[in-house]
Amino acid sequence: MPASIGAGIGAGLAAIGAGIGIGKIGGSSLEASARQPELYGKLFTLMIVAAALVEGVAFFAVVVAMQSK
Repeated sequence: MPASIGAGIGAGLAAIGAGIGIGKIGGSSLEASARQPELYGKLFTLMIVAAALVEGVAFFAVVVAMQSK
């Protein structure tokens, strides 16, 4: 029972962390494209890659948290 509670808390923290990280990436990308609109395409590509990496780490954390029974 305590392991299930810990797994739920760990998975929740991983999801919250990923949400915060992706929000910061999106905000920084929007600010950068407002400062230099000609770099929008490159910034968008870098933003998508960074968001995918953050999401991958979060998914890995959720899987590890759920396997700790």
